[in-house]
Amino acid sequence: MTSLRTLLIAILLGGLAASTLDVGAASLISGKPPGFILQVIASGLLGKASYAGGTGTMVLGMVLQWLMGLIIAAIYVLASVRFQVPIRRWLPCGLAYGVVVYFVMTYAVVPLSAASGHHMPRFHLDSFLANMVAMLVFGVIVAGAARWRLGAMERV
Repeated sequence: MTSLRTLLIAILLGGLAASTLDVGAASLISGKPPGFILQVIASGLLGKASYAGGTGTMVLGMVLQWLMGLIIAAIYVLASVRFQVPIRRWLPCGLAYGVVVYFVMTYAVVPLSAASGHHMPRFHLDSFLANMVAMLVFGVIVAGAARWRLGAMERV
């Protein structure tokens, strides 16, 4: 039986690490500063008003980014407890999870947010490839954290 503490550590470590690094990846991909990226994230809730909010909307953006990262990590970690395959084969499962996260975020979450005006994003190959790589890394970080914490329980 996996302890609640072990589950929480896996979720917190994977979710916070992956979502924090994701802001840096978005900054590198877009060429925009991290503060702007955080305002873009906050615009999912606030719309265009986010860009006039200064530090406050940057903080909101980081909180929202961490919240999404924790939810994404919790889904993976809880699935890992239920099915075990994501622990034993963490790398391919993490890569596959990154693909799923990319498509859900790009084609469901963002279009439904206030940031997009409820429009589907346009496809650009270079943007797709860069963002897909970022989400593959995101998935591997979440899977690695789950493997590190939950895999230790298998060895005991």
